[in-house]
Amino acid sequence: MPIWSPIVTEGLAVNALSMNGAMVNTSGVQMTSAGAAFSRWRQQANSVADTFKVITMFGTYALQAGGGHYYAKAQNLVRRLRAAYDAVLGDYDLLLMPTMPMKARAIPGPDASAKEIAETAFIYIANCCPFNVTGHPAMSLPCGKVDDIPIGMMLIGRHWAESAIYRAAYAFEQSYDWRKLSA
Repeated sequence: MPIWSPIVTEGLAVNALSMNGAMVNTSGVQMTSAGAAFSRWRQQANSVADTFKVITMFGTYALQAGGGHYYAKAQNLVRRLRAAYDAVLGDYDLLLMPTMPMKARAIPGPDASAKEIAETAFIYIANCCPFNVTGHPAMSLPCGKVDDIPIGMMLIGRHWAESAIYRAAYAFEQSYDWRKLSA
């Protein structure tokens, strides 16, 4: 989370608010049609999701307070994080971990506070964040239930080796009916 957060919050503040969805400093595919849709937030700010508001406000604050320092530091740390996962994946074909760090709780209702909505949105992503920034392929698939709520396992693979994830996921799905597995 400490590496992911500045990249996502400051990156979203720049990309969504200043660049209307165009991605800065990336060689990936750009959605040129996104500009018109992203620019509408200025006229419809009250209809924008609370989580978007929280991320962009925090990202804007972090950019103003740190002048891009936190973003740059996080980007530098991504290389070390990627190397650490690459080292482990040098010995193993896949990593297996829970998709979420805890059991799911109820989705906040329509009268929930912005704080409750944001907390619920961000509380579950900790296990996925590393791979969002390192670019390692990852897949979640249901693997059982706790209190009749599905739980997921996440398979993480080497760069450019998605096929290992697909084969393992397929083998698991053919071997077990996750709906019948419970804790």
